Amino acid sequence: MVNGYMPNTLEDALKIRRENEVVLYAGGTDLMVRKEESIPYLFLNLIPKLQEVTEDKETIYIGAACIYSDLLQNKVIPDILKKSIATIASPAIRNAATIGGNIGNASPAGDTLPVLYALDARLKIRTLDSEKEVNIKDFIIGPKKTILEKDAIIEQIIIPKKRADIPFYYQKVGARKADAISKLSFAGIYQLENGRLTDFACAFGAVGPTVIRATSIEQMLLGKTMEEVRNLIDDVINQYSLVINPIDDQRSTAIYRKKVSLNLLGDFLQVICNAKE
Repeated sequence: MVNGYMPNTLEDALKIRRENEVVLYAGGTDLMVRKEESIPYLFLNLIPKLQEVTEDKETIYIGAACIYSDLLQNKVIPDILKKSIATIASPAIRNAATIGGNIGNASPAGDTLPVLYALDARLKIRTLDSEKEVNIKDFIIGPKKTILEKDAIIEQIIIPKKRADIPFYYQKVGARKADAISKLSFAGIYQLENGRLTDFACAFGAVGPTVIRATSIEQMLLGKTMEEVRNLIDDVINQYSLVINPIDDQRSTAIYRKKVSLNLLGDFLQVICNAKE
């Protein structure tokens, strides 16, 4: 028998979280494989505030307990995020799994994570008497490790529209198109203005202890013409080769992961060079 709490408001959930040792539960699809039977569950899937998607002129706000299938149908959600969600598991899993759960699980192979890193997503973290925003890259600090405090809950994922509405590139490499954990994944975004690259970001999943995004390497390309970008492709790939350090596991080998990651990066850069404004 599973013991737990089922609050209807975020405030009640935060009070329970502060006063009890609990396991946070939204969709539960990750918890099913590592359940904690001795610790009560705090069910978050009855809290309307955590299932809202809203926007203003500059920003998209996604409730942490939004399920994937709903996000796929929501016109506000960026296409690159929808593309990553569409490759996650099966329709049955997407009808239960939540975006906040994918973040909180902090797996390097989390399918939405490279996209959220590339989009400069921030997380709104709530406690009973405080709130703060942190960049997702600062929130996840290792495999299954985050900075979430014991009395806190992820309330929202916050995405700047200036990143959400520009051209993108996304690839997931797995044993199958879906229903498989990633061997690796890659997400990239870019913007061209007056023949120059004015925005560029990319992130790699499942090739390090956390998602890899190297902003210092990205800076090499910003402001460059397409011809200059083309001339820098080999240098950029060599720089990323130094920071991509995958491991061997049951899904793939380190050699394969690194080679394919760099191939995808090269393909993305060629796409940029051949793009038209």
